[in-house]
Amino acid sequence: MSSITSNAGMTTASVGTSSGLSQAVVMTARCLRLSSRKLDALITAIILPIILMLLFVYLFGGAIQTGGDYVTYVVPGVLLLCAGFGASTTAVSVSEDMYGGIIDRFRSLDIGGLPVLTGQVVASVARNILSTVLVFGIAFLIGFRPEADALGWFAASGILLLFVLAMSWLSAGIGLIAKSAEAANGFTFFVMFLPYASSAFVPINTMPSWLQGFARHQPVTPVTEAIRGLLLGTPVGDNAWIALLWCTGITLAALVLCAALYRRRTT
Repeated sequence: MSSITSNAGMTTASVGTSSGLSQAVVMTARCLRLSSRKLDALITAIILPIILMLLFVYLFGGAIQTGGDYVTYVVPGVLLLCAGFGASTTAVSVSEDMYGGIIDRFRSLDIGGLPVLTGQVVASVARNILSTVLVFGIAFLIGFRPEADALGWFAASGILLLFVLAMSWLSAGIGLIAKSAEAANGFTFFVMFLPYASSAFVPINTMPSWLQGFARHQPVTPVTEAIRGLLLGTPVGDNAWIALLWCTGITLAALVLCAALYRRRTT
């Protein structure tokens, strides 16, 4: 009897897991379709980091001394900017879903909160991958020459992907907190501001002393330094491990926050 009960429990769990995964796939496809229909937002999220990179390189690059070509220095920071812009889109989309009535329809279809939010996050990661590829393409055209081997590229891509994932889940939580899509977009300003107050665009030792402490101990700096070191073949030090800890911590905290907020907002 206990064996039958155990097998039934395992079957129910398997079905639940399978159902959750299939729901997440469906929600991801929905979010990707919605992204393709919002061409203005998609183009802005993709083109704006490229424009900023060109501005930094050609307008400010000659005045900023980094010990080498500025385009080589600035590309990792621009990649993190892409994550910030993509994150703002995620927050807005989640907020629109919460106030547009679609969540009530999902609940009537017995679709859980995790698949809904997972769809938004996976779509955000997909948008960021596209933006990152385009940024790399333009960067190569204007003189970016990384020296990483295959392992270096793999490690740098992994850290960047983890950072994008962390920012996407954090932005999903912001979308659940915000009372409107406009407020969600405003709240993500802080996320997009972080790269500017880090080593992404200028060396930290050139900043005012009161700002250097914050710049050294916020998540974007170790992520930037790890990606930069891996792509350029320079020493990474402890930055890779610190970056992994930051990304993992933010992701786990954001997941817990999203789960609690979704339950609270839908009860």
